[in-house]
Amino acid sequence: MPGGNLGAMTLPKDLRMVMVRGEGSKIYDADGKEYIDYVLGSGPLILGHSHPAVVGAVREQLEKGSTFYALNEPAIRFAEVLTKAAPCGEAVRFQTTGSDAVFAALRLARAHTGRCMVLKFEGAFHGGHDVGQIPDCDGIPDGVKKDVLIAPFNDADAAICLIDGCRKNLAAVLVEPLQRALKPQPGFLEAIRSVTRTHAIPLIFDEVVTGFRLAWGGAQERYGVVPDLACYGKIIGGGFPLSAVMGKKEMLELADPVRKGRDTYCFLGGTLTGNPIACAAGLATLDILQQPGAYERLEEIGGCLRDGIRNIGRELGVPLQVLGDGPVLQTFFIDPAVPLRNHRDTLQADGKKAAAFGSALVRRGIFCAPGGKMYLSLAHTDDDIERTLEVVREALMTISRSPSP
Repeated sequence: MPGGNLGAMTLPKDLRMVMVRGEGSKIYDADGKEYIDYVLGSGPLILGHSHPAVVGAVREQLEKGSTFYALNEPAIRFAEVLTKAAPCGEAVRFQTTGSDAVFAALRLARAHTGRCMVLKFEGAFHGGHDVGQIPDCDGIPDGVKKDVLIAPFNDADAAICLIDGCRKNLAAVLVEPLQRALKPQPGFLEAIRSVTRTHAIPLIFDEVVTGFRLAWGGAQERYGVVPDLACYGKIIGGGFPLSAVMGKKEMLELADPVRKGRDTYCFLGGTLTGNPIACAAGLATLDILQQPGAYERLEEIGGCLRDGIRNIGRELGVPLQVLGDGPVLQTFFIDPAVPLRNHRDTLQADGKKAAAFGSALVRRGIFCAPGGKMYLSLAHTDDDIERTLEVVREALMTISRSPSP
């Protein structure tokens, strides 16, 4: 297992552990140490670990069958919920991972337009496929890179200029409406929506992170801009592998196998696509999120943690900013007066200090991705937030006394 991990998240060697159990906001390693979890499986566990409603739904479905490679009742019910919730949701095609969903959306857009090029925004992450990756990954063919245009996030003029100039070749504009932890500036998404509509270029929102997290209708509801296609993952599977691409019916219908050999057709599927276990878990998760007060609570604890870290940094004289929206946040070690609007702005921050801060949190029982985002869940209590801020103070005091590694 390269690096002693399962993917991209790495920890210093002295902090590597094996997790054996999760309950609510806590996880426990093989040595029995307890952590307050702000990774949450990289974001899916919006209800926390082992939520009784999700466990019960999965157990009930397991007794009926785990997968059929066929249309199943939980998938039908889930499709109805998803399309009603998403402002763009005329139709849905299930996939398995967030990467799959973005790949599917791009394929649909290319088939629909007959064009190849894609415009995305610098610093975004859209999954593990070739178009989704940022340029720090080798093995991506040069031919793929030639079909990808890069614009700075939150710079509407630059994006519009690129879109206008390449409109005859653009199959899609792909954007994270909340790019990592960077909120869209007022008018930015609206401008991208306007120019893509003018040129009949599909606009794709990557809502793998934001879907059902920032609001019931995701970033589309939160920011008031509706794309042609939207990609979902993480939360909708309730901790199980499930994703989806939703949007205009005329585009999603290109995935109908009846079209194969007769008309424009996109193969979009997989062995476990729309499996009933994940759909049952997703239905149970969204049922809890739809209850009164759920999003207000997520907003409350996210704001409390962000404000708390900022205040402690100010008290200790540690220059930092805490970005994000709703129950997502990320700490950047940089003067609060410096505007952080796009990826290049964030590169001015002290990344080594951010990693050291995260490692210091993990050592003290706060599980996070050092230097990365922190996710909150409905399982996080006021006591969890209070304890976390106590540890944040200890960690900031420690790294403020030490030079950046």
